[in-house]
Amino acid sequence: MDDAAPAALESRPAIEGERDSRVALTPAAVELLRLLWDLHGPLMFHQSGGCCDGSSPMCFSAGEFRTGGSDVLLGVFDLDDDAGARLGEIEFWMSREQFEYWRHTHLTVDVVQGRGSGFSLEAPEGKRFLVRSRLIG
Repeated sequence: MDDAAPAALESRPAIEGERDSRVALTPAAVELLRLLWDLHGPLMFHQSGGCCDGSSPMCFSAGEFRTGGSDVLLGVFDLDDDAGARLGEIEFWMSREQFEYWRHTHLTVDVVQGRGSGFSLEAPEGKRFLVRSRLIG
C-alpha cells in the first residue's frame, strides 16, 4: 500500500551500508509509544511474516521477544517524551523472510482504533499498530 501517513519520527538506519531511514512513526504512534514506555519501560518492535496479527508490527518490552539470525534490525528510534527529554531507544526488527519481500519499501508505523494481538503491548489500550508502506528506490 502506498498511503503512508506523515512521519513524526524517522529511525536511524541499522542495516550496514545504508544511510536512509527504512522506518518512521506517525505522531499517533509516537504518542502511544510514550504511554506504553511509561507503563512498561523500554520497548521494541518485531514484525514477522506470519498470518493474522503476525503481519502487524508487535510492540514488546525490550528484550521480551528474542531476535537472532533469522531477524533483521531495520532501524532504531530515539524516543523523547512530550517535553523533549530523552526516554530511550526503540529497535524495529523484522523477520529476514519478511524483509526479503519488503526490502524495497519504507515503512511507517501508524495507530488505529481496535484490538490487535493480545501479545502486543498496545492491545489493552483499544488501539493497534499497523504498517503503511511506500516503495523506495
